[in-house]
Amino acid sequence: MTQDIENVLKNKQVNPTAMRLLVLDFLTKQTAAISLNDLEKGMAPSDRITLYRTLKTFEEKGLVHSIEDGTGATKYALCEHDCDGENHHDLHVHFYCNTCKETFCLPNTRIPEMSLPKGFKQQEMNLIIKGVCQNCG
Repeated sequence: MTQDIENVLKNKQVNPTAMRLLVLDFLTKQTAAISLNDLEKGMAPSDRITLYRTLKTFEEKGLVHSIEDGTGATKYALCEHDCDGENHHDLHVHFYCNTCKETFCLPNTRIPEMSLPKGFKQQEMNLIIKGVCQNCG
């Protein structure tokens, strides 16, 4: 466990408990977004409720963002550094691979600016592209 992981938590005003340090360390090593089930399997024998609460705390503080990729399971991925609890700036495309069933953040592929009709106020935006990833292609 590096001091960097602890500093990331402290900078986001998250108390660096042992479990939070372990979860953040685990998330930094992922190449794709993961579900709560995947996190639970990867961190066995951890308590599911504790892992869920940790993810929710991370989301509230701008450490992770949730992704609804159409599979029925919410996935989580690390946020960009300028996210906070009030404003997630992860307006990038997500890619779901139909072959390996992984969901990837594509941070360099931004979601285009959308204009809404008068009276509509945007609160969230999510764009999922489905296909075959570079590993499976």
